[in-house]
Amino acid sequence: MEEVLTELKAEIRTKAAHVSVDKPLPQVLGHSTTLVQVVSNLLMNGLKFVAPGIRSHIQIWTTERDEWVRLWIRDNGIGIAAEDHERIFAVFERLHGVDAYPGTGIGLAIVRKSVERMRGHVGIESALEQGSSFWVELPKYAEGRP
Repeated sequence: MEEVLTELKAEIRTKAAHVSVDKPLPQVLGHSTTLVQVVSNLLMNGLKFVAPGIRSHIQIWTTERDEWVRLWIRDNGIGIAAEDHERIFAVFERLHGVDAYPGTGIGLAIVRKSVERMRGHVGIESALEQGSSFWVELPKYAEGRP
């Protein structure tokens, strides 16, 4: 998490965004570089998809259940309609024009594929104009566990 926040420090400052992280964050089983890209993509979306004139607020926390850790990234952005929740994880799927919100349309597809390759899951809770809560669920790290 520290690596991602350092990497995005200039972007967070430029947008005058507020990012809070509930620590400590538990360790998970996964590929470090891939995890950095996943979290970075989700944070960038939280910084990008806000209504004009709104300061982005992003909250990051975890929940634990059995052998799993779920990382949550909640934003106060424009939100996503329920019928688009699955669609946004497809390659080149965009809900908005490039003029309104620039990007390639592959960020969330990369997130899903990356998390699945690490034996995890990804999802969203969101509604239009209500912000979004993305979650990434990965196996808990435990000494001696493959």
